[in-house]
Amino acid sequence: MTSNTLPRPAVPAVQVSPVSQRRVLRSEWIKLRSLRSTALTLLAAVVAMIALGMLVGWATNAHWASMRPEERAGFNPIDRSLAGVNLAQLAIGVLGVLLITGEYATGMVRATFAAVPRRLPVLWAKAGLYAVVTFVLMLVSAFLAFLVGQHFLASHGTTLSAPHAWRAIVGVAVYLTLVGVLAVAFGFLIRSTAGGIATLFGLLLVLPGIGQLLPSSWQVHTLPYLPSNAGSSIFSAHPDPTALSAGTGLLVLCIWVVVALAAAAVVLKRRDA
Repeated sequence: MTSNTLPRPAVPAVQVSPVSQRRVLRSEWIKLRSLRSTALTLLAAVVAMIALGMLVGWATNAHWASMRPEERAGFNPIDRSLAGVNLAQLAIGVLGVLLITGEYATGMVRATFAAVPRRLPVLWAKAGLYAVVTFVLMLVSAFLAFLVGQHFLASHGTTLSAPHAWRAIVGVAVYLTLVGVLAVAFGFLIRSTAGGIATLFGLLLVLPGIGQLLPSSWQVHTLPYLPSNAGSSIFSAHPDPTALSAGTGLLVLCIWVVVALAAAAVVLKRRDA
């Protein structure tokens, strides 16, 4: 028997499973937890929440005697202990953009869309997975920040049974989760790390400052509806009198996120990778 007639070894058949949302979620979870930047950035958000709550609580208690009467009148222990939300949103927003633009920069997104040709399941998987991870971590962080902040506020602090305490803690987690989803949407829309981050924080941080230059009659009808201002009413225990209610603020911020996701879905379907 010659070598040409030798039987070939049997090759096991490869079973190909159809693409499903559950399988896309699983693949995105593997990518999310395998990136070193994910752990480091989320850790920065957790540390920012807890450390700033501790620092603000300690500083407030240490300088209570020298505080001006108007500062004491506007003092709210719940808001003081959750001051880290302003710093944590930077980390959450940056990571949300990077999760998308990083794949576009390396070209990995082509392999992703080759495996999931319909594309939209990738958007839903990335946004949903990041929302769950952010909400869980930030809820725990806000809870710990509250406890630590009240401990360092000492006699000027309060407890979890205080009015609006739990709403503020959960509201912080909800706000940061929606910021994260908004960042994911901007990542798909802009596909540039620098552009996505600049657009996100221009909308969250710069635009409210520019709005302060508008006539006061215009500010009442515009500033409360900006994403960060609407979001702050969700978790603020002592909101500005001109701010939206917690429920209305949540609705407005959700509308911003839904519009951004819808725009990202349209762009994702029509634009080449």
